[in-house]
This record gives sequence, structure tokens and C-alpha cells, in this order.
Amino acid sequence: MVFFEILGGLVALGGIGLAMSARVIKQFEQGLVFRFGRLQQGVRGPGLTMLIPGVDQLRKVNLQIVTLPVPAQDGITRDNVTVRVDAVVYFKVQDAAKAVINVEDYRFAMLQVAQTSLRSIIGKSELDDLLSNRERLNQGLELMIDTPALEWGIDIDRVEIKDVALPESMKRSMSRQAEAERERRARIITADGELQASKKLSEAAGTMESTPGALQLRLLQTIVEVAAEKNSTLVLPFPVELLRFLEKNTNAELPPQPKDGDSAE
Repeated sequence: MVFFEILGGLVALGGIGLAMSARVIKQFEQGLVFRFGRLQQGVRGPGLTMLIPGVDQLRKVNLQIVTLPVPAQDGITRDNVTVRVDAVVYFKVQDAAKAVINVEDYRFAMLQVAQTSLRSIIGKSELDDLLSNRERLNQGLELMIDTPALEWGIDIDRVEIKDVALPESMKRSMSRQAEAERERRARIITADGELQASKKLSEAAGTMESTPGALQLRLLQTIVEVAAEKNSTLVLPFPVELLRFLEKNTNAELPPQPKDGDSAE
């Protein structure tokens, strides 16, 4: 009877020890084992892993991509414009041992590096680059963050500038500038159209001058177009060129008149 009680106690102690030594590591995690504070060689993969109770300590590291929002940073651009820029950093742990040993809190460290790098990018860039050339700025910001991250065993997946907030006075100035630019383009297009129209009219006038009959045909065509509108009253301008044409042809057809005192034969 005493034997079975001892055996049961040993089994219970073994079960408790097994429960204390068994750990489960998920598929997206890696485990680092510290024995008396010293990191053991190799990392523990996903699944069930055994530890020595009271001796080993397990540290799990998440290998998933982390989305780290960078708070909006106030800065002055290279062309002296005050802006407020925020961003987001996507990264993941590449080397679990470096991420745990080389830096105390890699998430906090990444946040601080991202903030300082974003401020530096704002100071080195102009406003037009922040608004229209974000792809190049994203690459530069990623390079600045990636340099210290490599020492921490972290891989930067991508960095994106989310929003650029401008002062209200700058927004109004940009709006007036855009409106003035649109008006300038409209005036240039109108002037160009007038220039082309004047050239065509000049060519048409030259053609009509060399061919007087074309002017009469154009007049008749205008009469037909106006008459198609079914107006009750038709006002027709009579061109001076047509009068000159008729006068020239009439003088050419009439014979020369004898002068006074000449005798007709």
C-alpha cells in the first residue's frame, strides 16, 4: 500500500515536472533558450520543446511582419516651409538572437530610429518633393532606417510616407498659384487660337484677292446659311471688293467715249 502511494507521488511529481518543462512554440515564432542566463546554441522551432525546470528560460520572438505607425513629425523643409509628416514602417525579425541580445526593446528602438530619420528626410527635402516625389523619399527613408536595423537582426520590408499636412496659409497660397497657372494657360491657348485664326483668315483673303469670283461664291454661301435659319428679315452686307470687281469689269467692256471737239468718222 505504501509502495503504491510512493509510486503515485512520483508519477504526480513527474507529471508536474513535465508540465513545467514543456513549452509550445507557434508556427510564426522562434524560441531562444537561456540556461543560467547564457544563450544556448540554435533556436527552437515551432512545436513542443522541453526545458529544464528552474534552469532554462525560454524567450519567444515573433517573426511576423510588424506594422509600426510613426507619429506625425513637425519639421521645416529645405525651402523653409513648415510641414507635419507621418509614416508607417513594415519590418520583421530576421535574426531572433540579435533582436533579443543586441537591443533591449527592438520595437521601441525601431520607432525612435523611424522618427529621427523622418525628421532628417523632412529637413533635406523640398515641399514639391514631399508632395509629388514620395517614391524616392520612401527609398531614402528606408535606407536610413535599415542601416541600424541590420545590427539588430531586423529586416525592413518597406517604408511609406502616409500624409503631408500643410499650414492653412500655405494651402491658400498654393490654391491661388494653381488658379493663376490655369488662367495663364487659358490665355495662352486663346491667344494661340487667335493667332492661328488670323493666319488662316490672311490666307483666305489672299486667295479671294487673286480670285475675285471666290468672294462672290462666299457671299452666296453666306446667304444660303443665313436663309436656312428661316429668319423673317435678312440683312446682307455688300462687300466693297465686289463693287470694285464689277466696276473693273464694266470699264473693261465699255468702248472708249470720244472727247468733245473730235469728229466721229
